[in-house]
Amino acid sequence: MVQQVPVGLSTASVWPLRAGVAFELAADLGYDGVEVMVWADPVSQDVSALRRWSRRTGVPVLSIHSPSLLITQRVWSPDPVVRLRMSVEAAQELGARTVVVHPPFRWQRRYGDAFGDLVDELEEASGIEIAVENMFKVRPPGGSRMSRVSAFRPSIDPTDVGFRHYTLDLSHTAAAGMDALALADRMGPGLAHVHLADGTGLPKDEHLVPGRGIEPCAELLEKLVSSDFSGQVVLEINTRRSPSAAQRSRDLAESLLFARLHLGQ
Repeated sequence: MVQQVPVGLSTASVWPLRAGVAFELAADLGYDGVEVMVWADPVSQDVSALRRWSRRTGVPVLSIHSPSLLITQRVWSPDPVVRLRMSVEAAQELGARTVVVHPPFRWQRRYGDAFGDLVDELEEASGIEIAVENMFKVRPPGGSRMSRVSAFRPSIDPTDVGFRHYTLDLSHTAAAGMDALALADRMGPGLAHVHLADGTGLPKDEHLVPGRGIEPCAELLEKLVSSDFSGQVVLEINTRRSPSAAQRSRDLAESLLFARLHLGQ
């Protein structure tokens, strides 16, 4: 019997609304759970509040996205080691199996030097999968429209280092001009988590509804099924410009339908 891949909704998909809205929409639309993006939203930082939302809606927390963004460098702690440890603790308390984390920024030298060992230590001690995410290059301050540099150490591709678990983000592969299917092959059995979204190939993080860009979203999902993927797929799309709550719901419903269709569900 083929195991059904859980399909979750990232709380980032309802930004700028708070995490509780994601729990409610996930319940209404039939998602299998949520991924909590820990950022400025106070609910996302509060394990007790998240537990209450999960119990109220009957929607489990599948994963925690550690506060790794530039805008979250002081959420929970200014120390990235503390932030990652707290993310793992939150996952344990909420029953989530995965923590998503970005590679270290280039200027985080001490953190970067110890990052691989830290990830190994936390996984061994907690049993939580720490899935390192692929990223994309950005335009430097004052740079030309075409200039792009990596802000990450040692690169935007976590397989350049090698980790036990990976997150494959399709919006990021679009922005980076990377071959998502080839990246999935390099991740191999370490591919534990997918951020499902789309992009047009522009060098920016678009997080479109899957099927509205150029990424091989359908092909990747079908590949997961044929390779006995045992991880999670999480919709991480951008709805901040939705003109109404109804349109946001339609976009999230369409995204879920796309995922289920191509996962053979």
